[in-house]
Amino acid sequence: MRTITVVGASLAGLSTVRELRAQGYDGRVVVVGEEHHLPYDRPPLSKDFLAGGCDADALALGDPDEYRELAVDWLLGERAVRLDPAARTITLADGRELRTDAVVVATGARPRTLRGADGLRGVHTLRTLDDAVALRDALAVGRPRVVVIGAGFIGAEVASAARGRGLDVTVVEAAQVPLERALGPAMGRVCAALHADHGVRLVCGVGVASLEGRGPEERGSEGRGHVTGVRLADGRVLAADVVVVGVGVQPATEWLRGSGVRVDDGVLCDAGCASSIPRVVAAGDVARCPHAFVGTDVGATRIEHWTNALEQPRTAVRTLLSGTSAPGPTAPPYFWSDQYGVRIQLAGHVRPGDVPEVVHGDLEARSFAAVYRRDGRDGRDGGHGRDGRHVAVLAVDQPKLFARLRRTLTLAPDATPLLGCRDGN
Repeated sequence: MRTITVVGASLAGLSTVRELRAQGYDGRVVVVGEEHHLPYDRPPLSKDFLAGGCDADALALGDPDEYRELAVDWLLGERAVRLDPAARTITLADGRELRTDAVVVATGARPRTLRGADGLRGVHTLRTLDDAVALRDALAVGRPRVVVIGAGFIGAEVASAARGRGLDVTVVEAAQVPLERALGPAMGRVCAALHADHGVRLVCGVGVASLEGRGPEERGSEGRGHVTGVRLADGRVLAADVVVVGVGVQPATEWLRGSGVRVDDGVLCDAGCASSIPRVVAAGDVARCPHAFVGTDVGATRIEHWTNALEQPRTAVRTLLSGTSAPGPTAPPYFWSDQYGVRIQLAGHVRPGDVPEVVHGDLEARSFAAVYRRDGRDGRDGGHGRDGRHVAVLAVDQPKLFARLRRTLTLAPDATPLLGCRDGN
């Protein structure tokens, strides 16, 4: 392979480039990135950067010396719109075609939006550096009333940053219990209580019907109105000057239509990150692969964590360079969130029915560690785990204890590293 093209210039893309060189590939590497920025760290966007604790330079993932050593051809500010594996070409939005021998799909995901949101100023999503700059500027003008739609981790971090500026903040969540899918209902309620602890209003169990705004004749001359409120499904209207939509993401796979690459909530891959097309692999938020720790009965899954974007490219590159799917990862998924001065850490994978047990600390003080146990009697764990094996660890402001408990997480007794097979089967 003379040329390998990485589509996506975020952490997964950069990690892929590093792995290509580390694993001995000395051919041409091209990176296509839709943003104009070199790779930067995304987690601080909703944390320190939004709160004003760091600037854009502090987010850089690499430096000029490393980039010279990696010898990458960067095509930034360019969007891939088509892949033709038979012709070995990638078409860019401006019509140019790139010839390539192999492709690594690392395009990540895009925020979901609400209908009508594009027609109003003051409505934000948060995924990119440019998004974060625009939101930070909006929060700094006067004392805007802020409504965050979605009480997931990103929404909670945005609420925390806005409240840290002394702003009036309301968080709206359609589910009855925020973070229930990630943490289960009991721990979801505990973490959600952080909002009330810090004077943030949390409205649960109701969806958003529409966004309301005033016309452009009343605010500016951009041809768009400005948001004035959020109308809930029960008829209530929450006044708002800034609205942040944090209702999840969707994998950026539109450009793969017609390519033959199988797509279903991401690029369907085997455990070695191989797609349905030879010499096309995927890594990061866009890759939907089986994971040994999550469980083979769950099937392929996307893991939207920073550590996955850092580590998964190692497997993808091994598969690409060897021509044979490499064993998939077995380490438990891990992520963290900083909210209201509190660090929340989770390792492992929580399923409905997994039971958390506090092993240290105090829930009321928001400083504790809990382990999740799975009994396996319903068969979801293949009949294993009857001893209540640990499948996840949650810690709130207990980083040292979390590190120790994290090492107790193990695969099911008969689990082995997954070997790749085509088509995500």
